[in-house]
Amino acid sequence: MTALHPEGIGGSVYLPVALPQRLAELFGIVLQIAGEIDDPFEQVFFLMVHLPYLQPFGDVNKRASRLAANIPLVRHNLCPLSFIDVPAQAYVDAMLGVYELNDVALLRDVFVWAYERSCQQYVAVQQQLVPPDTFRLRYRNELAEAVAAIVRGGQDADEAAIRAVLPAAVAEEDRVRFVTLTLAEFKTLHPGNAIRFGLRPLEFSAWLEREAGRD
Repeated sequence: MTALHPEGIGGSVYLPVALPQRLAELFGIVLQIAGEIDDPFEQVFFLMVHLPYLQPFGDVNKRASRLAANIPLVRHNLCPLSFIDVPAQAYVDAMLGVYELNDVALLRDVFVWAYERSCQQYVAVQQQLVPPDTFRLRYRNELAEAVAAIVRGGQDADEAAIRAVLPAAVAEEDRVRFVTLTLAEFKTLHPGNAIRFGLRPLEFSAWLEREAGRD
């Protein structure tokens, strides 16, 4: 392991432990206590407080603490913690509260805000990374063919009509699922996406009028 080096705090009168041997001892204690904490969020906050307070490294102590804080979250399959949107001065003030006053209240508030924000961003990213529907991709041409045939034929979008125009390329074992998928497509079909199925606006509007007349 890289040797531990005491480091002063810029802008603060707080003086961390300067004796390397004592620093190494306290660093080991911090890691041991962190490992004994069961709750991942308590573990995260413990590391965010005690690693910067101890200042065991020659540089990047606060950054190291934020990286280390993600270890419990990742191990418990929780949303990772990001400080991208945290105002720098808010974090600095929170850490000064720890250094100068041994008060974690402001850092706690910053942590809660940052984690809630991280969760929102993580969910947004996950939604953008939804795995593709391989069944839909495999039968995208056949799906377009079936939808277009029903619309152009002026038929109701029901199971019987779909089975009547079901493309031969659809495997026998996939036909039930294909019918279900086609029915779902008709529920979301509108003038804005009809072109995806090769339908001209006039064709689709004529089908909509026929559907309205049947109601």
